[in-house]
Amino acid sequence: MINAFAALQAKAPVEPFQYEPGELAGHEVEIDVHFCGVCHSDVSMLDNEWGFSRYPLVAGHEVAGVVSAVGDQVNHLKAGDRVGLGWHSAYCNHCGCCMEGDHNLCATSEKTIVGRHGGFADKVRAQSTAVVKLPEGLDMSHAGPLFCGGVTVYNPMVQYDLKPTAKVAVIGIGGLGHMALQFLNAWGCEVTAFTSSSDKEAEAKALGAHKTLNSKDPAQLEAAAGSFDMIISTVNVSLNWNAYMGTLRAKGRLHFVGAVLEPLNISVFPMMLAQRSVSSSPVGSPAIIAQMLEFAVRHGIQPQVEIFDKENINQALDHVREGKARYRAVVKFK
Repeated sequence: MINAFAALQAKAPVEPFQYEPGELAGHEVEIDVHFCGVCHSDVSMLDNEWGFSRYPLVAGHEVAGVVSAVGDQVNHLKAGDRVGLGWHSAYCNHCGCCMEGDHNLCATSEKTIVGRHGGFADKVRAQSTAVVKLPEGLDMSHAGPLFCGGVTVYNPMVQYDLKPTAKVAVIGIGGLGHMALQFLNAWGCEVTAFTSSSDKEAEAKALGAHKTLNSKDPAQLEAAAGSFDMIISTVNVSLNWNAYMGTLRAKGRLHFVGAVLEPLNISVFPMMLAQRSVSSSPVGSPAIIAQMLEFAVRHGIQPQVEIFDKENINQALDHVREGKARYRAVVKFK
């Protein structure tokens, strides 16, 4: 029996919930959950903001814990291994994307909190392919947010062969953005933080930004014209994208990792004349997650977390709902 916390309907507090997981499949791993991050996607699913949540719903997809059991077909993990689990909990492992190593793009991948129960529990199960070992030196209490927020901002750096000499700007210094600043700085880039809040300027620089730029100041945006090789947007609200596009160099890229729900209002001519691009990407594959974890340990990168005991899980969820987390909330289960 697995002891979890589930929402029984949209926007309801989570409450204790038990379910029987059945026999462990041959390709599965069972994880004793020690810590689980609270991502805004958890809140979106619990509150049915995307319209496809099913209840009872056990959220939690930034898991850090210890393997307690493995199926008889699993040979690369064993009981006692420190591991993590992110947004995906299974892949088909035979489609073109999976065969090319892009498991995160698998069209039939299973999401850890969509149609199955996630990591707000004492245990969680997943296909072994989706479970990644934690490297030595990585604090388990900080590991969970790297499996979603961390790899989400790291993935485009790899996918687009970002050069260490690149000039990169980050929109939104929050749960994703504060990790992007750290990764980009360690990568070697010149890093600028777009911020509309003057009280975040010093903190942005402490996190790795070399410069800050007030996104509400048209004069500063105009002065930054043609400056950046890449802009990574971590926000989920619509902004004046044409103004940001103007700060890109020729062949520059505006890349979205924040889920903006409204259509993008972007003029084509400024893109066309300077051969600029707009793109987006999800979390990374297991291979990219493993690479990102090693990079984080090597460079001392870790998310800033606020830890809540499991008895206070609803407080942690409300903390994220209200935008008060600085910068990631994590629930301690053991």
